[in-house]
Amino acid sequence: MSGASKEIQEAASKSEVDAFLRKVATTPARGSTGRRGRLVFAMDATASREPTWDRAAHIQAAMFSETAGLGGLEIQLCYYRGILEFEVSPWCTEADMLRERMTRVFCAAGLTQVGRVLRHALEETQRGKVNALIFVGDCVEESADELARLAGRLGLVGLPAFVFQEGRDPVAEQSFRQIAHLSGGAYCRFDASSPRTLRDLLSAVAVYAAGGAKALEHFGRERGGEALRLTHQIIKA
Repeated sequence: MSGASKEIQEAASKSEVDAFLRKVATTPARGSTGRRGRLVFAMDATASREPTWDRAAHIQAAMFSETAGLGGLEIQLCYYRGILEFEVSPWCTEADMLRERMTRVFCAAGLTQVGRVLRHALEETQRGKVNALIFVGDCVEESADELARLAGRLGLVGLPAFVFQEGRDPVAEQSFRQIAHLSGGAYCRFDASSPRTLRDLLSAVAVYAAGGAKALEHFGRERGGEALRLTHQIIKA
């Protein structure tokens, strides 16, 4: 890749991250219920994601540590793989609990089940408040119209979907952007070779779900570096 092309790609990536975090900051904060924030963390565990699955187990643990001082966070792991396999964990309150579950998971070839993820998230809102849905995936093999319908329902119940796309599949990007938009969430593409950026983005969503804009601003100051620059920019925008 030429130097100019690399600079253009990096600039586009920074712009997407800025836009994503700006959207996080403007998403309505959770009400003051005295309860932990609740976040559904859904992942595509089909064969195409296998190279980055182990890394994700370590990255998502950071979401707990960043929210510990905000009253904590409950995270539910949700993933699909293989022939219509769909697994949902209990609500976890500690990083080790979730990491242990993820390390037992292996990826298996199969079709995507993004719609099932969205339906599950909707069902969880009937049992109690859910502050955010995070989904990490790389492709979509389902009806875009049906996914849009489900995303619209998420928006109606106040559950924003923050969608992270690995890779550059244009069909997936169109659907993922629509899901984020209709649910009131945000979309961001990430590079698996830059785990720190993904970790900071995931942590930003978790911090916001647990404590709102003020907590997100504090997160930026504490983390420093790139996180401080990005968080400062969106809070002051």
